[in-house]
Amino acid sequence: MKSVLLSGSPRTNVGKKDAKAVRAAGKVPCVLYGGKTQVHFAADEAAFKPLIFTDAVQTVELEVGNEKYKAILQDVQYHPISDSILHVDFLEVNDSKPVVIGIPVQVTGNAPGVREGGKLVKKQRKLKVKALLNDLPDTILVDISHLEIGNSVRIKNLDTPKVTFLDGGNIEVVAVTSTRASRQAEEGK
Repeated sequence: MKSVLLSGSPRTNVGKKDAKAVRAAGKVPCVLYGGKTQVHFAADEAAFKPLIFTDAVQTVELEVGNEKYKAILQDVQYHPISDSILHVDFLEVNDSKPVVIGIPVQVTGNAPGVREGGKLVKKQRKLKVKALLNDLPDTILVDISHLEIGNSVRIKNLDTPKVTFLDGGNIEVVAVTSTRASRQAEEGK
């Protein structure tokens, strides 16, 4: 799992006025929770680009003042009109405690149903899982090399060791659906 370094300066005053002043200076007010105490800090808005605008799951090495923390991105709030970042929440993680996080789904293989004219539909982009930080995979691989038209892969069919899926087992992750062309080819036989 990749790690991103983010440094910030501690905030002593917490409130609306202070948050507006932080944003006016080109920084984003942030909070780190999940540890012994909450840590309020501000970081440059440009520093969030490699962390937010990616589909990969990453841990964050936070440097706030003289302290270092290991965290994951929990929540981002955006301005409704300008889409600028208003606030960011981080969750402090520990190697011995399980983490709940969304992991992206990656499809591997070639489905025979697609070669016959079906359409591959990725129904879930991310799956919510619970695992220790060191056991989290970068992606959840879904093999589709056995899917015919009308078949699907459900969460209960996935085999990912040391990871507990928190979504329902009957939820479809990937499916091959019939198309008009495949139905016409079937009727023509």
